Amino acid sequence: MKDVEIFNSQVVQTLTSLQIAEVTNKHHRHIIRDVKCLIDKMPEYSPNLGSTKNSEYQIDESEYIASNGKRNFMYILNKKACLLLASGYDVTLRAAIIDRWEELEREKMYGGFKIPQTYSEALKLAATQSEEIEQQRKTLVLQAPKVLFASAVETSHSSCLVGELAKILCQNGVEIGQNRLFEWLRDNNYLCTKGESHNIPTQRAMEQGLFEIKKRTINNPDGSSIVKSTPKVTGKGLIYFVNKFLGKE
Repeated sequence: MKDVEIFNSQVVQTLTSLQIAEVTNKHHRHIIRDVKCLIDKMPEYSPNLGSTKNSEYQIDESEYIASNGKRNFMYILNKKACLLLASGYDVTLRAAIIDRWEELEREKMYGGFKIPQTYSEALKLAATQSEEIEQQRKTLVLQAPKVLFASAVETSHSSCLVGELAKILCQNGVEIGQNRLFEWLRDNNYLCTKGESHNIPTQRAMEQGLFEIKKRTINNPDGSSIVKSTPKVTGKGLIYFVNKFLGKE
C-alpha cells in the first residue's frame, strides 16, 4: 500500500485506515469505527462528496484488495485528520501514529529514500534493492504481453463507468475513490461543471475519444419522462487515464 495519493497532479501524504491499524496494532474494523465517529463530529465533512475541497482535515473513502482477492472498504486520511484521530487514543497509540508520520516526512525529504539507521536496516535495504532489480528484469520479460493487452483495451468497443475506472486506478496503486475522481475530471476539464451539462464529457474529451455518453429514459409516475445521460470511459480513455495518473502520459 503506498503512502502517497495522486490528486490534481499533486503528491499528498496520507495514511490509510489499514496502515493506521498496522502501526497501532488495532483491528482494521475498529479503526473504521473510530474514523466514522470522527466524521460524525466534523460538520465540514460531507459523506456524499468525500472530503470538502477546502477542509484541512481530508478524509476520503476508498478500497483495497485483500489477500483473498476481495475488495474491502478503507478510509484515506491526511496528516491533520490522522493526528485528530490519534488525539482520542492513549499515549502509546498516539506515539505510534506520530512516529509513522515522521517516517513519511523523512522519506519525502530524501525523495522517497529512507536512510538506514542501523547496520541491520542497511542489510535489509541491500536485500530489498536486489529484489527490486530482479523484479524489474521480470517486468521487462512480461512487457510485450502487457503492450498487447493495452492495445486490445484501447481498441475495445466496450466502455466502463467512472466508478469502475476508480477501482482500476486503485488496483494500480492510486488511492482515489469515485467521488474524488469525478471531481478531478471536472477540475481538469474532462467533464463539464455547470447546469444540465454537469458531469457530461467536455467537447475536448469527446474529440479525444476518451468518453462516450449513454442515454436512458426514466418514466415518472405522472406519465412524464426524463432522459438521463451517463458518461462512460472508452477503452482508449481507460488506457489514457491510467497512464495519466501513473505519470506515463
